[in-house]
Amino acid sequence: MSALSRFPWGHRIDKPTELEPEDKNHSAVTSVRTIPDPRRQPRFKIEIHITINSRTSGLLNGTTVDISESGIAAILPIEVPLGENVELNFTLPGSPVTISAMVRQRNAFRYGFEFVYSDSMHEFIRRTCRDLAIDQSLTLV
Repeated sequence: MSALSRFPWGHRIDKPTELEPEDKNHSAVTSVRTIPDPRRQPRFKIEIHITINSRTSGLLNGTTVDISESGIAAILPIEVPLGENVELNFTLPGSPVTISAMVRQRNAFRYGFEFVYSDSMHEFIRRTCRDLAIDQSLTLV
């Protein structure tokens, strides 16, 4: 069991889509098409506690939804203004993370944060995403 498997992570959520064959005489293999994901990096499901320190909304507690090398999504109970710079605190396998981020998206209570980080923090998050990709691909087999 890997160190990551003790966490409640699901699967990669940027899967290709299979469409119906245009011609019923073609095999299913030729009918598989992928829709390009407009995101810069793949996202990985991760459900952990996160604390957001917002200048306008104060200290907020939430739960993450997914993570990528460039950001993280979380469910929050109180509104945080789009474009605001915030400080995020959460724990990834091996280390707590404190990182600056900008609020980029909001859909109901789900918020998307884009990391603004130093090279050392970027490398740590990149390695964590790589490990999640490996760990989550093994759960799909």
